[in-house]
Formats: sequence, C-alpha cells, structure tokens
Amino acid sequence: MSEEDIIEAPEEIEDDMEVVEDAKPSYGNQVELTEEELDHVADVAIDALQGILKYFDVGEVTIDEYEGDERELILDITGDNLAILIGRHGKTLDALQFIISAITTRELGFRYPVVVDVEGYKNRQRQKLEGVARASANRAASQGKVVKLRPMTPYERRIVHIALRNDSRVETASEGEGSARHVVVIPQ
Repeated sequence: MSEEDIIEAPEEIEDDMEVVEDAKPSYGNQVELTEEELDHVADVAIDALQGILKYFDVGEVTIDEYEGDERELILDITGDNLAILIGRHGKTLDALQFIISAITTRELGFRYPVVVDVEGYKNRQRQKLEGVARASANRAASQGKVVKLRPMTPYERRIVHIALRNDSRVETASEGEGSARHVVVIPQ
C-alpha cells in the first residue's frame, strides 16, 4: 500500500447504541419520511445541537439544514471560532455527530441519518475520500490486486462504499474489527 492510499483520519467511534426498531417504512436501509416528518427530525436534531453548543465558547452560530445526496439530513454549523468543534483530525466533530445521532434516534424512536458538519469540513473530507476511493479502484482494476485502505470511521467507510458502488470494475467490503476496521477494494 502506498502513501496515496492512506489519508489521515480520526479513530473510529464505536456505535454501541441499542438498536431501535423502525417505526416508519424504510427506503433501502433508511426511513422514508414526509416533508413534515423530515422537518420534525431536523427540529429535534437542531434542538439537541443547540443544547450542546451552549457549553462551547463559540459565540453566535448559524445552523443550516439540507438534505444530502444519500437522503441524510445535514446540519452545517457556521460562525466564528469553530475549530474547537472540529478538533484534531475531526475527532470532536465525529463525537458531536455521534451524540446528536443518539439523541435524535432516542427522541424519534427510529434512526434517521443526521450528519453534523462545521463550515463544510466534512464535505471537503468527503471529496478527499471519494478521490482516494476512485484512485484505489483504478489501482485495483489496473493491477488486478486487492487494495486495502487505512482504518476508517463508519461514516468514512460508507462514503467509500457509496463512491464505488456503481464502478463495475471493483467491489468493496469492510474488514477488521473496532478501530482497525477498513475498506478493501476488490477487482472484478
């Protein structure tokens, strides 16, 4: 594995939440919601986020909400002095997202994907991961060898799987346990 196959990332945050049965009809692995229900999810997530942010010295912030490409709810925080919310290699932001997801799941009674971002940080990281995924797919296909990526968080692994799901030259799988869990790109 070369250095271009590895990018710096936070250690995995274990998802040891209890499984909550879906109270809504699913769309794939995801709950399908009406516009009104999606607004309720956003309200619950934003309330939880605002409740946590009051403990940080970040001043006035704006929380923009929008639906992502994979039908997830994205909450993007903008303001001054927000580096503390990202933390080293995004670890604080990952922890914040984990907490918001747990609170939202508990409040709603079902899981709906909520992504917490700070001034587009995760979007930039996503673009980097998609680039690594495409480069790894090219390498796996051209060399006919399995390419093993560095350990990633569940969110990061999901980005790689999504980025390569329509690439007929390769398939992806997650291997390993705990913080050593990583994606492998397998040539077809």
